[in-house]
Order: sequence, then C-alpha cells, then structure tokens
Amino acid sequence: MPKRKIYVDPAGVHVIAPNFKQRLSGVTSTIIQLVPVQNRLGQKVAVLGPGLPPHLPHLRFRDLWKLWRAPEGRRNRVWHARRNIEMLPGILLRDILRMPLKLVFTSASQRKHSGWTKFLIRQMDAVIATSAKTAGYLEVPSTVVMHGIDCEIFRPADDKDQAKRACGLDPDLNYIGCFGRVRHQKGTDLFVDAMIELLPSHPGWAAIIAGRATAKHIDFENGLKAKVKQAGLADRILFVGEHTNIADWYRTLDLFVAPQRWEGFGLTPLEAMATAVPVVATDVGAFSELIVEGETGKLIPANDLSRMVLAAGVMMGDVDALQDHAMTARERTKTLFALEGEAETLGVLYKRGAA
Repeated sequence: MPKRKIYVDPAGVHVIAPNFKQRLSGVTSTIIQLVPVQNRLGQKVAVLGPGLPPHLPHLRFRDLWKLWRAPEGRRNRVWHARRNIEMLPGILLRDILRMPLKLVFTSASQRKHSGWTKFLIRQMDAVIATSAKTAGYLEVPSTVVMHGIDCEIFRPADDKDQAKRACGLDPDLNYIGCFGRVRHQKGTDLFVDAMIELLPSHPGWAAIIAGRATAKHIDFENGLKAKVKQAGLADRILFVGEHTNIADWYRTLDLFVAPQRWEGFGLTPLEAMATAVPVVATDVGAFSELIVEGETGKLIPANDLSRMVLAAGVMMGDVDALQDHAMTARERTKTLFALEGEAETLGVLYKRGAA
C-alpha cells in the first residue's frame, strides 16, 4: 500500500525546497537526500511540488497563502530554488504578493546562461554555485557549496563476494561500472566502446551499465546493445536497467567510469568513491574538484576514447593500486564531501539571510 505524504503547517517551516519537475533528475535526487539531513540539523525544511517521496515533509499549494506570515522565530522564510521554473514563482511570491521570503538559487550549470536566466538570477538574495567552475559562469557574487553524499547509504560492502551474489553477479569476476542515464551526453557509448576494446584482453573483468534510457534515447540504448552483441560480449557487458537500490550495485564494483561529455556537477563519482570504488572520469562538471589524480582515480579529457581505454586499462591491470585508491577514495569522501557538511554550510547561509 502506498505511503501517504506527510503534510506540515507552513508556520513551522523556515526553508522551502520547491521541486517543480516531475521526472527524477540530479536536482531531485539532491533534494531527496539533503532534506532529511537538514531537518536532523534543525533547519525546518519542507518540500513543495511533485516527484518527491512521501516521507519528506510536504507543503500543500493551497497553504501558500499562509506564507504572508513570517515563520516562528524568523523574520523571513527561505525559498531555495534550483531551476528557472522555481526561481520565477519565488519572485512572484516575494515581489508581487509581498510575502516575507528570501530567495536562494543553486546553480550547477557550466555554460553561458540565457538572458532570461540571468535576469532571474539577478533577483535572488543569494546565489550558490556547486563548484568553482560553475561560479565562473555566474555574473553575480556567489558562494561555492559543493554537493555532499550520504556516506552511510553509499558505503563499502562488508563482503564483496556476497554483494555480487546478491545482485546476481559472478563473485569470481571484477566489475567495472558506468551508472546514470543512458544517453549520448552521459557518454554511455564511449564506455561501451572502451569495454569492447578492453575486455577481450582482461578475462577476469566484466562491465555493468546501470540506468534508464528515456523514450527519446531508447534507440541509442538499443544500438549499444546491438554493438555489444555483435562483439560477442553480451555476457560480459551487462545492461541492468534502473534500480532503486543503486548503492547495492556500487558495492559490486571494483572500478567506476564517469564518461560524460558534459555535466553540471555529477554525483556518480562521489557515490562510487564513498563506496570505496576508484574512478576514471572525464574532466567535466565538478569531477576535477572531486578526484585526486593518482590517489582516488584518474582524470581524462572529455570525448577521448583512446585516453579512456588507456586509463581504465592501466587500473584494471593493477589490482593492488586499485585497493589503495579505494581506501583513499572512501576517506576523502567522508572527510570532504559528507552530506552533513553541505547541509551545515547551507544552514549558515540561510540564517545569514533570514534570521
């Protein structure tokens, strides 16, 4: 039986996290992971909009009129937008309806903004960039707050062989993974081509592609499956689809590849490193700020198949180095990128604007 949503009274809400996109995305995933931690820290955050799980504290749209009254213990509420479609309603509520709101926007984009987006951003009371690279594309002052990861959900396996068996995998094989949306932008084709080249000379390895191809990208995925079959590797390059227990699949891996051609931030390398899995990643998004070359993995240029083959091949051939990288990756993630650190920093910024 589906769980019922938990609805809360706006009077006790200090921060609103709107989510006006139904489809699951990286932004939605961030909200889902972050809000429970923020509330454990006493930040009194509620979500607004579709596509979010029922266990999060929700506001009803019909209760928005109550935002005319300041929250308990504060002069203003914070409206924390992460997309254009969430900035605009915040502006209308604050400037047209004169509600006591402070508007915060988090930008993960690493490209020039449109004139409309620039206009919206200029109306914000505070702007957050998810990486130093992202901050370079903003034309207003910003604070860098990098995403964190839940290091309890994403943790190493107590028994890796058992973790592999639980996912129906062969415990005698090493696995290299590529997780996320299956599409050209994510570089899934580069990963497949690299595996077709590498696996024949690495008989102890197999590859896993986990993630969903949306309707627009089904033909792309089918083309990759056909290429794998033609190469005679359908039993060693596995398309396992989308899974809600993705942390369990990370625990089966010995190496992770993030082959994106473009990315805003990109959480998959952090998810892998938190699970003690070294990473080969393209130099896009925040990856260069997450990965330490030669210690937690390797960085390669985007859209460079030969460099991907070389980097992954070197790591697949050195199991001892993989184990060293794995432990370093886990410790670095726990120290610098724990989700609690992101939540605490946001709490300081919220208080600065709304206290």
